Amino acid sequence: MKRTAVCLALWLAVTTAGAAVDLAAGAAKAQVCFACHGPQGVSQTAQTPSLAGQPDGFLQWQLVFFRSGVRKNPVMQPMAASLTDDDIRNLAAYFAAQKPPAAGSNGAADAALYAAGQQLALRNRCASCHRDDYAGMQAAARTAAQREDYLLSALRAFKAGTRTGGGVAAMPDVVYPLGDDELRALAHFMAHLP
Repeated sequence: MKRTAVCLALWLAVTTAGAAVDLAAGAAKAQVCFACHGPQGVSQTAQTPSLAGQPDGFLQWQLVFFRSGVRKNPVMQPMAASLTDDDIRNLAAYFAAQKPPAAGSNGAADAALYAAGQQLALRNRCASCHRDDYAGMQAAARTAAQREDYLLSALRAFKAGTRTGGGVAAMPDVVYPLGDDELRALAHFMAHLP
């Protein structure tokens, strides 16, 4: 797995160096993504993440992981299988340029659950990868205002070892010792960030 991550990191560095991005091509290619990920990448579909405002590098990594089969998903693997390197760069740039979900888009927060999640995020140094505002950076996802159901599903998958491709080293180490109630609190906190 480590070898795969190193190879993919090298691929990403080589293929993005000097590559021109075509936002119009990304927007055109993204039309099919809207069916699940919502208009301009703000999801209204259960268990489906919002892509709008995600870091460009994170999006590229995930598409490469889906295309290569390193990250498993019965819907995304076939969708990504035919993407070219240019398609990946263009799609990632397009979604990264979109306005992320608005604060409050996940409804009202439960104060106790939010506070518990905030403490877990501090204790586990989530901001060291995802930034203080949880907007993500480089290959780390934007978690702020992401769908709560999706965040919980992703945390559970990292804990179970069934999600690979990005965060392979850090995420399982962080979530493995956490109970399901703690995962729920963490997902709730992230989903309700202002």
